[in-house]
Amino acid sequence: MRRKILFIINPVSGIGRYKSLEEIIHSEMDKKNWEVNVAYTNHKGHAIEISQNNAGIFDVIVAVGGDGTVNEVGRGLIGSSTALGIIPTGSGNGLARFLKIPFKVNKAVQALNQLQIKAIDVIKINEFHSLNVAGIGFDAFISHKFANRKNRGPLAYMQLITKEFANYKSSKYRVTIGEQTQTWDAFLISFANSSQWGNNIHIAPQARIDDGLIDVCLIRDFPKVTAPALLISLLDQSIDKNKYDVIVKAPSVTVEHETNLLGHVDGEPVNLGTRVDVEIMPLALKVAAPPAHLKQAQNMFSPLIEMLPAITRN
Repeated sequence: MRRKILFIINPVSGIGRYKSLEEIIHSEMDKKNWEVNVAYTNHKGHAIEISQNNAGIFDVIVAVGGDGTVNEVGRGLIGSSTALGIIPTGSGNGLARFLKIPFKVNKAVQALNQLQIKAIDVIKINEFHSLNVAGIGFDAFISHKFANRKNRGPLAYMQLITKEFANYKSSKYRVTIGEQTQTWDAFLISFANSSQWGNNIHIAPQARIDDGLIDVCLIRDFPKVTAPALLISLLDQSIDKNKYDVIVKAPSVTVEHETNLLGHVDGEPVNLGTRVDVEIMPLALKVAAPPAHLKQAQNMFSPLIEMLPAITRN
């Protein structure tokens, strides 16, 4: 019996790929083993509706787009028997990179013919869900600014970061992990399921998507002259050794602030209010990943909540 697969395509993600994309899907999928269907989104949130309405009907539903599309499709499949597949066509593609999914469309479609199913954790942050990385602070600030720009893509994103970085001020957050509460003076706080935001910029090098823990990543306020070294450590996966970085693994965390917090969920801007409750949903989502990744990514259960390190104040 053939398995059923549905491709949900976001036609505004990526550049110049969609004239032939559906043709590639139909030519590269093994029709002997798969019944192939295609749907297109036409507004924000539409992918959630489509995936929710088809959860349990299809064996795999594939998000064709960027991190926002992947998040929407994945949210619609949480707790269902249907697995999330990914054809990455966005600018960051954080979860796709972590899962080692090919970036050429035809190769990514071909990989689905040999897919294996893996259960991964999901991070719940207030009423939102993150499959990859969520956060508050500078990256969330940039996410909100970027959402209003007409020019998109990695270059426009880096230009915005360069423009806003010098004037951005760190803030004090009241953070509770387990029974410990501390005030953190932070440039940003990320809640990581996988290791990276996207574009191979790794905020949590030791993160695992199936260990039942959130990597709570704090970058403390730091001298702006040290920014190049900090960036290098994000690229070479050594940020966890940087003296301005603290990473704590925990199943839940609460962050409070005196004013409403801007946040991002898998790169998409959200408003979080003055209290942010973050918790892990263990193995809540099935994903379709290439076998090569699954061999390398066996469950690696970390210890229970680590003791919060002392954080010196500037």
